[in-house]
Amino acid sequence: MFKTSLIAGAVALASVLPAYAEIQIEDAYARSASPMAKSGAAFMMIRNTDGSADRLIGAASDAAARTELHTHLAGENGVMRMVHVEEGFELPADGMIAMQRGGKHVMLMGLKQPMEQGATVTITLTFEKAGDVVIEVPVDLERQDHGGMQHGQIKSGN
Repeated sequence: MFKTSLIAGAVALASVLPAYAEIQIEDAYARSASPMAKSGAAFMMIRNTDGSADRLIGAASDAAARTELHTHLAGENGVMRMVHVEEGFELPADGMIAMQRGGKHVMLMGLKQPMEQGATVTITLTFEKAGDVVIEVPVDLERQDHGGMQHGQIKSGN
């Protein structure tokens, strides 16, 4: 009787727990335009190794007064402009989001202190299904692209 109740309880609990996607953060780095800049950005590759799609819906960081998901779009006369993407970014099943300079990125506005080479910035990425993923992102003021696969470390996640 006890064994049957225990099994039934475990099955019931498993059915109410959310299914979290497997999120991997690769090649993460953050930078600002200058030591006195009031804003900066973080770039990374976000890989979904789960068989179901997810969506990056938000970002947060104690390093800035405001943290948003941004991208660049071609405006009038082909001039690129940066825009806040409130709906976030689709993360395909077994796919990837490329967060790169000149494209999708995490925007850090109102930096509380200057970004210094070699420091780290803690960023929480919020996914629709996977929940919060907290990462430590190294500051690299010299980097220009995603050439060398440096990995951001996942601090914790849901």
